[in-house]
Amino acid sequence: MVGWGALEVFRGRRAYRHSAEFSVYVHHEWHRRGIGRALMADLVTRARGLQYHALVGECCSESTSVIALLEALGFDRVARFREVGRKFDRWLDVVFLERLL
Repeated sequence: MVGWGALEVFRGRRAYRHSAEFSVYVHHEWHRRGIGRALMADLVTRARGLQYHALVGECCSESTSVIALLEALGFDRVARFREVGRKFDRWLDVVFLERLL
């Protein structure tokens, strides 16, 4: 497997049932080959088919290529949480992106 994508109800609560959170993973050896774009396009189509109103996702602020891809697909940056993650002995910021369908 070179990658996968998933949708789930945002925050898993009834009040948010019209919004979905997406997750996408592409193995590092397969980056920059259009797989992430194809997975995201499929997730947007599936989310529309499931009648979601909004898609929400998050990524590390250092993942500039991911952020650029999502912005090219119509997502907007809506929040940045500072130093909420920690990896490799470093604090990481997280960016949230949203697209209304």
